[in-house]
Amino acid sequence: MRQTLWRALEFCARHGRLVLVAGLIAGISLPGLAQAMRPHLPWMVAVLLFFSAFRIGPAQTIGQFTRLWRPLRDVVALQLLMPVLGFAVFTLAGVIDTVPALAVMLMLSAPSITGAPNFLVLAGKDPAPAMQILIFGTALFPLTVLPVLWLMQAAMPGAGDVLAAAGRLVAVVAGAVALGFAARALLLPRPDAAQIRQLDGVGVILLAIIVIGLMAGVAPLIATGWQAVGFWLAVVFAANFGLQLAVFLALRARTSHEVALSIIAGNRNVALFLVALPAATVDALLPFIACYQFPMYLTPLLLGWLHTRS
Repeated sequence: MRQTLWRALEFCARHGRLVLVAGLIAGISLPGLAQAMRPHLPWMVAVLLFFSAFRIGPAQTIGQFTRLWRPLRDVVALQLLMPVLGFAVFTLAGVIDTVPALAVMLMLSAPSITGAPNFLVLAGKDPAPAMQILIFGTALFPLTVLPVLWLMQAAMPGAGDVLAAAGRLVAVVAGAVALGFAARALLLPRPDAAQIRQLDGVGVILLAIIVIGLMAGVAPLIATGWQAVGFWLAVVFAANFGLQLAVFLALRARTSHEVALSIIAGNRNVALFLVALPAATVDALLPFIACYQFPMYLTPLLLGWLHTRS
């Protein structure tokens, strides 16, 4: 029985991209399950973050914090400079007051998705740089989001409510990472290669489960018509894949750190704003957030060839 389980986990690790696609399909085809899972998403994301910290371990992550300037620089570029640049572009284009512009601005100001280290694993890269950017980006989010909220206050009434949610997010991330590091040190201080592969399989399964709940907004969007679905899919793919490719090419990404920056540039924890903004604003953003899961979870499959070649 145990050997069968190990083989199943190793299979999921080897075919992680397809497992994520299966999660997307389940989220679309099982709308009732997706809606039932949606209220539990905060805890599920915390579990994923705990597991990511457990898989990477404290030595690999904290051991590289001696160069604090690099993750700090990365966070400022990703969460402050990018949204300010986006604001300038949208303002010059005369679309700053539109819902798509608001959605992209919020995406650009958000920290990394919690699954970013898992995406690095699927690309065959060291996940530690992604974990560093995730930790620093989430911790600094209450500060980096302030200028963005100030810029967007006219288009987003009640934006100050995001700060309370940001504080809760920082607490959850800190607690989950600390527990994950402690569990790794106590339970699996020196894993072998086979154990790492099995952990990678568990990580892929967790990502596939979480995406089912994140797809809860897709069925209502489909009910409004396929034209709306096509529009929002075009917006999210342009924003997500466009940013990933732009950063990848600009950096001529080769190292794990550069690939992490590329992946995180387009994959942000925009779902954070679901629990932080007024209901009217959330309702307007739901189509973007629902469709955003497609490029996010298709990143390892559609852009994996690029990341693994680097």
